[in-house]
Amino acid sequence: MIKDFNFYAPTRVVFGRDAESKIGELVKSCGGRKVLIHYGGGSAERSGLLQVVREQLTAAGIAFCELGGVVPNPLLSKVYEGIELCRREGVDFILAVGGGSVIDSSKAIGYGVCYDGDVWDFWCGTVPQQCLPIGVVLTIPAAGSEMSSSCVITKDEGLLKRGVNSDACRCRFAVMNPERTYTLPPYQTAAGATDIMMHTMERYFSKYEDMTLTDAISEALLRTVKDAALVVMEHPEDYRHRAQIMWAGSLAHNDLTECGTEKDFGTHRLEHELSALFGVTHGAGLAALWPSWARYVKDRHLSRFVQFAVNVMGVPNDFAHPDETAERGIRAMEDFYRRIGMPTNLRELLGREVTDEEIELMADKCSRGGTITVGAMEVLGRDQMREVYRLAR
Repeated sequence: MIKDFNFYAPTRVVFGRDAESKIGELVKSCGGRKVLIHYGGGSAERSGLLQVVREQLTAAGIAFCELGGVVPNPLLSKVYEGIELCRREGVDFILAVGGGSVIDSSKAIGYGVCYDGDVWDFWCGTVPQQCLPIGVVLTIPAAGSEMSSSCVITKDEGLLKRGVNSDACRCRFAVMNPERTYTLPPYQTAAGATDIMMHTMERYFSKYEDMTLTDAISEALLRTVKDAALVVMEHPEDYRHRAQIMWAGSLAHNDLTECGTEKDFGTHRLEHELSALFGVTHGAGLAALWPSWARYVKDRHLSRFVQFAVNVMGVPNDFAHPDETAERGIRAMEDFYRRIGMPTNLRELLGREVTDEEIELMADKCSRGGTITVGAMEVLGRDQMREVYRLAR
């Protein structure tokens, strides 16, 4: 069975070594007259990228203000700060300089400027209708937010990490220069590659299994990122393989690999509680959870796990024992995680065992007190969430 779909990917991508030279004309083409430059820590300044952005905007005659300080798992408090700044300064365009956290913070600010109520309403069921236009200068390939409709924010009070999807926040353009990723620490590179692969796997593991072309695209993307990640861990300034990872990050989350299938995102939702509670890197949290999720569901979706093992992980197909083929595919994925320095369980992630109370808290928050489920190929309620967390210990 093939699911009907509507594919929409309006973001203009400017990719390559000279991509930053287009920033001014791109903002101008989008009608930007007063820009908020939004960024994270000091790396964008130290690398000289922020100065390039300033020079580009100045040369184009575009005024700007700045707001830094975005942290991993971006916080609602920074979003409020950005909304107030944009309103005070008359900002009509937001330029995100960074990775997924900066982009998501920019999207949330864009929502809030166009809304009279509390912007957190959008993470509690209110549907966004408008967003300030947003452009991206990407420095960390991982989240894919530069081409997605997704925005994930953590509310400081209660550490509630939630996502909302709306085409209103899709970025107008994304400037992508793989050279800007050369100085990423190995751990961040590995976590980014893991996140990219998981965005694809969360769509690949679907109850809709008949869209052969989408499967082939997903499998090629997964193999490519896996191979490229191993290369750049040893050769961080390998442009060719950095470029593969950067482009894959966008394709993994712009819904291309969802055409004709249905995303599951159970592992992502489970991980949100991990990173909210413990402040861990998102990609590392995904690596720590996925093998346990896979083993929890694989017997009910054996053919899909066999296909993954053979076509992605290169496991020989034991036709007489499909369950063993599926298990070898999961083990091969764990071996890959270890090779790039990612954890495969919660003990490796946190350096200690998770308590029963912490598992109960995460399951309760993920299920919002037992009122919602997550996942599509395999629907998980609070009890099932608890079991996956326990398996991941």
